[in-house]
Amino acid sequence: MTTGSTHTPSPRLQRRTLLASAIALPLAHWGSSATAQEGAIRIGQSTALTGPLGDLGSAMHQGAKAAFAGINAKGGVHGRAIELTTLDDAYEVPKALANVDKFLADPGNFALFNCMGTPMIEAMLPKVVDSGVPFFAPFTGAQLTRTKNARSVFNIRASYADEAEKLVQHLSTIGIQRIGMVYQNNAFGKEVFTAAQQSMGRLKLPAAVTVTVENNASDAGAAAAKLAGSDLEAIVIGLAGKPTLEFVKAFRALKRGVTLYALSVMGTPATVKALGADAAGMAISQVVPLPSNVVMPVVREFQAAWKASGATAEPSHLALEGYLNARVFAEALQRAGRNPTRTAFIDATWNLKKWDLGGFEVNASTPDRNASRFVELTLIGRDGRFLR
Repeated sequence: MTTGSTHTPSPRLQRRTLLASAIALPLAHWGSSATAQEGAIRIGQSTALTGPLGDLGSAMHQGAKAAFAGINAKGGVHGRAIELTTLDDAYEVPKALANVDKFLADPGNFALFNCMGTPMIEAMLPKVVDSGVPFFAPFTGAQLTRTKNARSVFNIRASYADEAEKLVQHLSTIGIQRIGMVYQNNAFGKEVFTAAQQSMGRLKLPAAVTVTVENNASDAGAAAAKLAGSDLEAIVIGLAGKPTLEFVKAFRALKRGVTLYALSVMGTPATVKALGADAAGMAISQVVPLPSNVVMPVVREFQAAWKASGATAEPSHLALEGYLNARVFAEALQRAGRNPTRTAFIDATWNLKKWDLGGFEVNASTPDRNASRFVELTLIGRDGRFLR
């Protein structure tokens, strides 16, 4: 997920060269046989607990904590508790890098877990891959983490490309032809745009009317005016954070009756609340099940763990995603054996083949593909709740 940031990415070729070099290097002082010591298995997380996306990072963190608490209460994994240490980076690249440096310098830290944000992950990825420390479930749908041969990086959530394709397929299925698209003028937005455009081409849909919005949302009103003036049936939104709010509010003020389709990064409780009545009727792709869908065993288990943890917030997609990531981590740790090395743990992640976690399937294949392809569409009701 990418929103406004102080981080200026390196040129694409330089980034690829750095990452390729890192993958080729030996595992340095960590060693491929580094073993979790007796006692709790310690893992580290850098995420946004404060700042512009603090609500998002906090929800995922609370979901993971609920899962680990439930696992530890039952004796842990092979009798050992999982201890999650989380440092707040406020969705700022320098803070995220400092946090990760602390974790990498600690020989007792077994893995990095569910670190958040495309700009932060892009910056930390080369040094993490170089270290050989497992980089488990980074929170981004960007392709940059889905890198061939980087076996220490294990992606779970469906990619932004998977979500964009699902949205376009739905529009094609219901016969929508006149489609608009607004996307953020950064790596995240361009990735969503490219995936949607390719999907539209495969489905032989007419080319979309497209506009971009800058990270600071300064041109959101102009983008909304252009699309409102076009004869459109639906709009695909490849925005996150402030640009989403500004564009949707501006567009709704100009025109009603056009269905807006957005990706999971838009569907945070804080964003929905900020949009108020303007959010009603929006369709959002989600990469985990509806957290109120108790027909699914894993959702029932999540709700029980959430309640047992004493969490007071409403269960959300983000909290469920953190919970699922923690459950998958624990399963891989179980399969890695009583005294797991990092190598054994990494091998165990790639042996998670068609593992059904009560309605949510994890199917590891290769490092350039995420282990979950789960994407479903939800609708925001008049009360701000998500409906299937």
